[in-house]
Amino acid sequence: MSLNRSVLQPHHNPTAATASPNYVGLVKFLMQPFLEFPESLSVDCEISQTLKRVWIRIAFESTDKGKVFGRGGRNIQAIRTVIAAAAQLSQQTVYLDIYGNTNPGREGLSAEEDQPERSPTPRTRERRNSSRPVVKPRSR
Repeated sequence: MSLNRSVLQPHHNPTAATASPNYVGLVKFLMQPFLEFPESLSVDCEISQTLKRVWIRIAFESTDKGKVFGRGGRNIQAIRTVIAAAAQLSQQTVYLDIYGNTNPGREGLSAEEDQPERSPTPRTRERRNSSRPVVKPRSR
């Protein structure tokens, strides 16, 4: 009894080195599951054939930033790894630039400026002016 093993031999494809992957489609495929509004995703791709470099610029709603980046940047790092692997197959180097806010009316506002100013409640003022003695725990 013999096992029938098929061994794949790499074949040389002369057009493989010159053809570029569909970076825009790949980035959209990888990014859209993380976005609340996938239609807000904007992807721009610039390919330099002479330098064999690719610049990808993406923009999305800043509210989705946490989901896109993930805990410790894991999600965005995984996306970068997949894009880099696709570029490496074409013997290219890829750079991914991320722009946060595609909503034109809210640029330049920090989270603090975005919320209304609140005055302290009367209870807070009472605590500040309280003359209660501070009790420290006994040390053993």
